[in-house]
Amino acid sequence: MIDSIVLRQATTDDVPAIMDIETPVFAGEAWSFEAMARDVGDRNCFYLVAEAHTDALGGEPTVVGYAGLLAPRGSGDGDIQTIAVLPEFRSSGLGRRLMTALLDEAEARNATRVFLEVRADNPHAIALYASLGFEEIAVRPGYYQPEGVDAVIMKKGADLS
Repeated sequence: MIDSIVLRQATTDDVPAIMDIETPVFAGEAWSFEAMARDVGDRNCFYLVAEAHTDALGGEPTVVGYAGLLAPRGSGDGDIQTIAVLPEFRSSGLGRRLMTALLDEAEARNATRVFLEVRADNPHAIALYASLGFEEIAVRPGYYQPEGVDAVIMKKGADLS
């Protein structure tokens, strides 16, 4: 039984747990350990992990999701780099919590626009992003290989909250 799920800023110590999610969720498109560690440790980035706490069982917190934002201070722009939630925690509102926290951080960094890209064959993610105010602005045909799936580019501007 999960007592709570807590969001906290990720550190490079979290990269192994992040990669335990990244690798199966994104299969052939997963980032390398090195690339993830570089981003998590980059001051222009802000990464979160979602930890499930099982106090009743006395267990250690377990990372069940993560998300990352690239938003250099002063640039005015942010980019959602990645977001993933373990399958058993999907449709629980966790993805929305992670996205909202990233948008709050983008706003704190004075970003006025936030971009993301998503596979066109991921309607649940597209619906989540649209519900948060993101709008489709472009499509990159055949971007995701080897399947040739289009990438949908989305943007949220002005009111990030």
